[in-house]
Amino acid sequence: MKLFLDSADTSAIKQYAHIISGVTTNPTLIMKSGRDFREVVNEICSIVDGPISAEATAEDADGMFKEAQELSSWHKNITVKIPMTEEGIKATRLCADAGIKTNVTLIFSAPQALLAAVAGASFVSPFLGRLDDIGEDGLALVREITGIYKNYSFGTEVIAASIRNPVHVVECAKAGAHIATIPPKVMAQLYNHPLTDKGVKAFLTDWENAKK
Repeated sequence: MKLFLDSADTSAIKQYAHIISGVTTNPTLIMKSGRDFREVVNEICSIVDGPISAEATAEDADGMFKEAQELSSWHKNITVKIPMTEEGIKATRLCADAGIKTNVTLIFSAPQALLAAVAGASFVSPFLGRLDDIGEDGLALVREITGIYKNYSFGTEVIAASIRNPVHVVECAKAGAHIATIPPKVMAQLYNHPLTDKGVKAFLTDWENAKK
């Protein structure tokens, strides 16, 4: 499974550039950065040599497709995020026919993921944390989507999104997700375990005592 960072914070992206294979952004993350959209996206592309998701914000298919053409012209690695709507699926097909990579986002059901794959999406992003928030099983959805895609050899990759904790990451890997896109806070948590800290401290203490 590949790891993406879900962030527009270029400092965090640089921090984890050695282990991530791509980056996902959205209008909210870009807004929080306080910087120009294109400036941020281009900087991210200069840091990570992999898929960089940048979101189209039009509401109709033609508008999304025009945005996708513009966004994809900025850098070869840009993947256009398109919302899971009827117009979004139309735009996904237009992009697929034009050779533009897409990430269909805000996926909350297997039928939505199936439509996106049939339309030629490069990626789909099921939001498992948001499903968990309303009492549904987000991880079950990831398992369902990956199973369907395997049955029919779809080329669409599953990006597990709305990751809330390290358990989500591990369970998504077990469920067969191709990618987990992880916020910086959770990425930092992946490194940590109290027994590791205890062991490192003990080794260093023993080393210091051995030098006396």
